[in-house]
Amino acid sequence: MTWPFFRLCTACTLAAGLAFPQGAPLPERIAGRLRTNDLKADVSFLASDALEGRGTPSTGLQLAAEYIAAEFRRAGLEPAGDDGYFQTGTFIQATPAVEGLSFTFASAPVSKGSIGIQEAAAADVKDAQALKLSLDDVSSVEALTVEQVRGKVLMVDAGQPGPSSYQALRRLQSVVAGLQPALVVLVRRPGQASGRATRIPLRDATAPPPEIPVISVSDPAIFDAVTAAPPGPMKARVSAHIPPPRIETIKLRNVTGVIRGSDPTLKDTYLVITAHYDHLGISPNADGDRIFNGANDDASGTASLIEIAGALSALEEKPMRTIVFMAVFGEEVGSLGARWYTSHPAFPLAKTIADINLEQLGRTDDNEGPKPLQFNLTGFDYTDLAPVFVEAGAETGIRVLKHEKNSDAFFRSSDNAAFADAGIPSTTLSVSYLFPDYHRPGDKWPKLDYDNMAKVDVAVALGIWNLANNPQAPRWNRDNPKAARYLR
Repeated sequence: MTWPFFRLCTACTLAAGLAFPQGAPLPERIAGRLRTNDLKADVSFLASDALEGRGTPSTGLQLAAEYIAAEFRRAGLEPAGDDGYFQTGTFIQATPAVEGLSFTFASAPVSKGSIGIQEAAAADVKDAQALKLSLDDVSSVEALTVEQVRGKVLMVDAGQPGPSSYQALRRLQSVVAGLQPALVVLVRRPGQASGRATRIPLRDATAPPPEIPVISVSDPAIFDAVTAAPPGPMKARVSAHIPPPRIETIKLRNVTGVIRGSDPTLKDTYLVITAHYDHLGISPNADGDRIFNGANDDASGTASLIEIAGALSALEEKPMRTIVFMAVFGEEVGSLGARWYTSHPAFPLAKTIADINLEQLGRTDDNEGPKPLQFNLTGFDYTDLAPVFVEAGAETGIRVLKHEKNSDAFFRSSDNAAFADAGIPSTTLSVSYLFPDYHRPGDKWPKLDYDNMAKVDVAVALGIWNLANNPQAPRWNRDNPKAARYLR
């Protein structure tokens, strides 16, 4: 049965700073502070043209960080960074050099205008064997061995651009790194746009530099040859010269605020709530609108993080465990902020009980059809986190579901994966996995359903509160083989 607090008097539920009596039900007190217009105000600023798509790095990203810190300050959260609310990460930006760049396939040189450098690293490849792979079959790549790949040039049929190819490319790049190819080449249809803003890759300044360059090629002859060939070794040989990139040091910031726990023992354990505040920036090659505003992905998650933090901070009682709210940078370029945190944690990872990551909570116009009054969890059966949110949803009139196709497939597609790799139970909550304008300039703030977003956020906030007050920490599901790598 739907809980009745959504039918409260409009004047009461919208009154700023409203104080509920201590005896009022907890969902009612949370809902009184999770207001539609506050969420709309957050998203409309974060996804405004003024922030130019919050690319990593950019001035717009820094402005977004300052805004989030100000909202944490307003809510009275305790700062938990190395500089107030900011945790600063140091990264290397490797700008590709094109002077001297060359690529030859089957003895035919390719014009520089058809070559783009995706991952800048120096390389000299002479008469290496080509090995065809396909983004549509990344599982076959995972079956390859170092002996099969070492020293070869991977010619990857990039297929049609879009959300699925983007996710597959991220997965492929993580797999091939350990296979020691000489070069990775993304073969694109001539004139084909990737659908994403141009970026210059970043890497953790404390990590070793990449050794395998990744380039894209849109030459007609190469496209025809690669698409016609079966997967596996090709007759063609490849030579290439990739000049060393220009190196620059970049500072990026996670924004972190804390509600301290009240239990004498459990206050030193930590529940982390994350959302990424970056997006894809500006595309210099797009026709018309060039700004990737990223309203749903992920200004909606960031706004939810801000307002849930404020709602829980305003409660008279305090949670038993400490809740860490963290807006992270660089998700769109490899979960840089989340991975920086797990490599440089502000609180012990061994005492961090879970990461709840918030993504795409604002749009209900899913590609599969409308999705009101519900949300999904990735890795639904990987941990025992899902039942906590199912119960919170039942109490607040929100369905919490497992998407049979996407729940597992998207588990590694957001910042929760960085925490999972550190052994911490994690999940990403979203209303929609794929929606119109995903990774397109059309993802703008007026398209979000803010009334639905507020209702979903009440259920999310209640689930977070219940996790923080449960003496039993979340656990990985030992009976699910897909969770085995994280248990280890």
